[in-house]
Amino acid sequence: MVSPHPRPLYLRSAGTSLLLAFHTGEAQIVHWGADLGEVLPDLELLRPPIPHSAFDTPVVAGLVPQPSSGWLGRPGLRGHRANGTAFSPAFQIVSAEYSDAGATAGHPASATSAVVIQADPEAGLEIRSTIRLNVGGLLELCHTLTNTGTNDYNLDELALVLPLPSQATELLDLTGRWCRENHPQRRSIEQGTWVRSGRHGRTGHDSSLLVAAGSAGFANRSGNVWATHFGWSGNHEQYLDSLGDGRRMLGASELLGSGELLLGPGTEYTTPTLYAAYSDHGLDGVTERFYDWFRARPHHVGTQGAEGGSGKARPVVLNTWEAVYFDHRIEPLIELAESAAELGVERFVLDDGWFRGRRDDHAGLGDWYVDGTVWPEGLTPLIDAVTSRGMEFGLWVEPEMVNINSEVVRAHPEWIVGPCSTPFTEGGRLPMEWRHQHIIDLVNPEAWQYIFERISALLSENNISYLKWDQNRDHTEHGHNGRASVHHQTLAAYRLFDALKAAHPNVEIESCSSGGARVDLGILQRTDRVWASDCNDALERQTIQRWTQSVLPPELVGSHVGPTQAHTTGRTHGIAFRAITALFGHFGMEWDIRQASNEDRQVLKRVIKIYKEHRGMLHSGVRVNADLGVPNLQLHGVVSQDKSQALFAAVALASLAAEVPGRAGIPGLDPKRTYRVEALLPSDTEESHGAFAQIEPPLWYREGFTASGAFFAEVGLPLPVLRPEQAILIKATSV
Repeated sequence: MVSPHPRPLYLRSAGTSLLLAFHTGEAQIVHWGADLGEVLPDLELLRPPIPHSAFDTPVVAGLVPQPSSGWLGRPGLRGHRANGTAFSPAFQIVSAEYSDAGATAGHPASATSAVVIQADPEAGLEIRSTIRLNVGGLLELCHTLTNTGTNDYNLDELALVLPLPSQATELLDLTGRWCRENHPQRRSIEQGTWVRSGRHGRTGHDSSLLVAAGSAGFANRSGNVWATHFGWSGNHEQYLDSLGDGRRMLGASELLGSGELLLGPGTEYTTPTLYAAYSDHGLDGVTERFYDWFRARPHHVGTQGAEGGSGKARPVVLNTWEAVYFDHRIEPLIELAESAAELGVERFVLDDGWFRGRRDDHAGLGDWYVDGTVWPEGLTPLIDAVTSRGMEFGLWVEPEMVNINSEVVRAHPEWIVGPCSTPFTEGGRLPMEWRHQHIIDLVNPEAWQYIFERISALLSENNISYLKWDQNRDHTEHGHNGRASVHHQTLAAYRLFDALKAAHPNVEIESCSSGGARVDLGILQRTDRVWASDCNDALERQTIQRWTQSVLPPELVGSHVGPTQAHTTGRTHGIAFRAITALFGHFGMEWDIRQASNEDRQVLKRVIKIYKEHRGMLHSGVRVNADLGVPNLQLHGVVSQDKSQALFAAVALASLAAEVPGRAGIPGLDPKRTYRVEALLPSDTEESHGAFAQIEPPLWYREGFTASGAFFAEVGLPLPVLRPEQAILIKATSV
């Protein structure tokens, strides 16, 4: 008997596979994980048993889980029509096809993408699911819901879910706050629903960049891991649904406000994309999947010689914020530019304080005109001073925000978002202030056009190569004309980025949001790097950067050498620790380098030289994180794609229990090749700044060491005795 349903769809790439079946009448993911080989069995024979006190037919955990199929967990779709009907649709398969050019049902072995359509004609709803398994093994999933009925449909949630196998017994996610983003937390997976909600109107400092479920004890380089990232810059939820029948779903969805999305007849809603990676060799394998995806993008800011990308090396940056704050006198700024150029800086970024009325953070946001009282000749004299010294000029902006004390708000009080349809000048209530500022309503076409024209004019009238685009507050009570509007505001912000990129294609944009509060693959489709945190404390940055770079490659993560005493924590660190920490990212400085000692300047010159020599490798290579098993001691690095060279950092985050750290295995090298290893920084003499607590260093630290990659991985190197909050930089070169 021929089945009336489509044949299974089987997607394969880079050791990962996804298997969809339709024999129950609806789409279900039978498998997401390791590759299953060429030949598939009869999937209908996998029909599960029916236990006592249960539905009389097996419950289907669908691509869109639904109560009409007996699913007792979180439903994939929630919503209803005005009279409460269509609250529980029963989607059935309409079509399921490969969408690859050349892939056919007869020979699907090379298929990597598919489109599945399910519908419930009675409810007047259709869902089109787009699934793509990229060349590097990263999975993309999104749904489009269409209202095929004759009246409005109120959408509450449309979730994206993937099944987890029973061997996934532990869950790791990330959380944080301002100046402490992306810190890991871990737990056992138990029965019930685990939910992380982000209600910030932006991604959020506490948002989990990565949610990873894995086998018991999974680590950096071992264990099976299934991980997801939700590519959205607005309100969202991420969750794990673990049911009493043993099934588990890892999911995410946009978190919509009350009545926020009303779909009229014939209109549709498309979810943000869920990105997912499977690895059979720990978290580093997940990272490889994401890096391959990023670096294959045609607009990726790659490095010279790297595959894909723009081919432009990531320039050494100096940002002025922690150097001068709001003190925008041109003479000190030109001195700063001169000092930067002497060190080898390639991009000079003028931060907050250049526009009308902006002498502190109480006024001026929204008035995007150069302040003539501070800059009587405009920005041109400073731009000329910067560019004449061989550097690009960058500028800070915050286009999505306004101060009450601004010309634009005095002219258009109705442009502030809030819970009321009446402007605050006419008695309407404003949301609470945050950093003395409010949000401009980009859903309002006139407000959007004003912002676009002002930022575009700045870029047209000035030789600006780079925008540091900030967003310094959460969006509470975010409304347009009295209705919740985070969804539409997020899309309007995306359109603003896209329009400015189209008008000024050679301008790079950084996503900054009080540091790392808008770091996601939605914003990174239209920006060129992120500012991972407002904290430049090297100790804090070690953890922030390690976990930000679990998803984002280092060329997209701004990483700066800050002042000797960190402005956000008060900690004091030597130049070597700060510089080594910043090296493993898009390197820069945020510091009044005019005040640096001669010794510190010499170290900076040396590190900048190392960065320029190795950035092609750092920004195209494979990131590795060793599993040392020693609390407070970490070893991480980047190995070139051809495994000919690598840079590693060994870091003491705090004091160690043992008086000597012992030998540390060096991962990622070719086990069959021979390597020469040498210490680059700090030396055990002039610039150590008390980095070591030892009478003599290990002999290799002064003389180097040659061995096979297998030897370095299995036997390792004896590390020097590092004091707390210190690091060493190690280079490995194939010989």
